Parts: sequence; C-alpha cells; structure tokens
Amino acid sequence: MTCRRAMLALLLLAAPAWGQSLDLSQGGPVEITSDDGIEWRQADQVVIARGNARAVRDGVTVDADRLIARYRPRSGAQAAQPQATAASPVSGSEIWRLEAEGNVRITSTNERATGSRAVYDMDQAVMVLSGQGLGLETPEQTITARDSLEYWPQRRMAVARGGAVVTTTDNRRVAADTLVAHFLEDPAGGQAQPARPTQAAAPGQAPRPGGLPGPGEGSKIERVEAFGNVEIRTQEEVVRGERGVYSPQTGMARLIGAVRITRGDNQLNGQEAIVDLKSGVSRLVSAPGQRVQGLIVPQDNQPAQVQLPGAQPQPRQPRQPLPPRSQPGAAPQ
Repeated sequence: MTCRRAMLALLLLAAPAWGQSLDLSQGGPVEITSDDGIEWRQADQVVIARGNARAVRDGVTVDADRLIARYRPRSGAQAAQPQATAASPVSGSEIWRLEAEGNVRITSTNERATGSRAVYDMDQAVMVLSGQGLGLETPEQTITARDSLEYWPQRRMAVARGGAVVTTTDNRRVAADTLVAHFLEDPAGGQAQPARPTQAAAPGQAPRPGGLPGPGEGSKIERVEAFGNVEIRTQEEVVRGERGVYSPQTGMARLIGAVRITRGDNQLNGQEAIVDLKSGVSRLVSAPGQRVQGLIVPQDNQPAQVQLPGAQPQPRQPRQPLPPRSQPGAAPQ
C-alpha cells in the first residue's frame, strides 16, 4: 500500500549558509514531509509530522519517526498570525526549535549523526542527541557516547558524555567519561560565501549543491580533549590517566594525572605520558620532584616499547652457568 506523503515548507531566518555540516540554523526554508500526515496546531505554534518524517534544509536532512517544529513570528514581523497559504500555513514565521523522535538520523555531505531523540535549538545553534545508538561519523573518525552527544556546528565542536569513545579508520581508540572534539575550521574561514552552482559528481554519485564543502573539508577532527578515566589502547599496551589531549592528525596523545602504562604483566606509573598511536610507543615523562615507578616482569622475547625518562636500552647479558653442587661430606673446593 502506497502512502501519500504530505509536504510543508517552513521558513526560518533568511541567513546565508556557508557549508556548516549538520547546521540547520543557516540557510533557506525547511521542507518537511511525512507518510502519515502533518498536523498544524496554530494556537500552540507547533507543526507535527508523523511516519517516516523528514526535514531538509540546504543539504542537511533529518529523518525520524516523528518531527516537531516549534515556530514563532519572524523577528521584525507583526505578532499577528499571517495568512495561511497552500505552500506554508505558517508563512512569515521562523522555526526556533526542531525535535526528532525515534530512529533519528541526521546527515549531510560529510557527516552523519544518530540517536533515539534529537533536539535542535536554532537560537543556540546546538543539536543534542540522546537515547540509544548515539554516534557522530565523519570521513575519518567516529564518536560514540552513552548519555548524550552535543554538536555545535558553528563552534566546530562536539561533546560526548558517558562512556565516550572516538575511533579512527585505522583503529586508533581513545575513551573517557567526557570527550570534547574540536573540528578543523571551514575552508571558507567561517565567512559567508556566494552561492556556487551545483557541481558535477562522479557516475553513480549525487551532485553536490553549491555552497557545501567538498568531501572531508571542515569535517576532520583537529584535537580531542578527554576528561575522566581516560584510556588509550594500542596494539601492545593500554595507557590510562585522569585527563588528556589527542591529535588524530599526528596520532600523538598526552595523558596527565595518575598515568598507568600496562603491557602484559608489566606496568609503569607516573604523572604524565606521551603516546604515539601510530608507532605504538609510550613514554613516561618525569616531572620535577616526582619519580616514576614500574613493575617489570622479565620474559623471553618481550618487546621493549615502553620507555622510562632518560633510560637507554641495555644489551642482554648471557646467562652464566651455575657452579657444580658439592657432594655431602666432600671437602669444599
């Protein structure tokens, strides 16, 4: 059975868009469609779309089981309700809050966010995801969380709370109670750019609308700040600390506070460590007046990737044979 999709165009602030990924606070009208109809509550200034609901604005798409758009008279317009039209019964208004519920998926050219519920505050230009399956995917990294996932597109920042993890395409992994990811600046430098014509795409790919950055532009994470129960895993070891900072571009991480480096049965303790996730080498850094501690369990053929401050690798000495044991009653030699 084919459902007839209802469609409604809602106007927001007429602000220019400069290709901010997953940014619904910039651009032109929002087009809302659904399979089960659109309800307009004029007294409450609310529009509700149900059944495979979708909102699209300037290359950003929000899909959910239900969408709730809360609107108000546009700034500078009269408070009186404008005349309804077939295209938009709320013409002359602006959406200040968009809520998505159930199987939420928010996509753009370069990014994808998921969750059970999403609230987009247009005034603050922030999207807050909650519920199950929280994730934010970019071309090179994926951020997941248990409690909430905030995305601030104009600040180029994402905040993951509760069991937060950032992973890269080459399997580097940083986990903490809270992660704050800072994205690289837009190629346009945050300045509005004139609209460009639709660019041709490769065969089998959708054309890229004008004004949007190319794949991967402005979506790469510059650095990740980690707070609480920070854990970094490499192929050979686990490094833990109280807080840290990680650069996906260089693969380097710095951990501070109650640092523990564990490799098999071996463990080194200190206050600061530098971890190279590309090479898998970790190095404890000694602070003035502080000492590093370690428990080393000798094993044959054990790789020596953990380095102490100022330590030099020592050659392995050959094992000396033990002297023969004396027989009972025999005179000592």
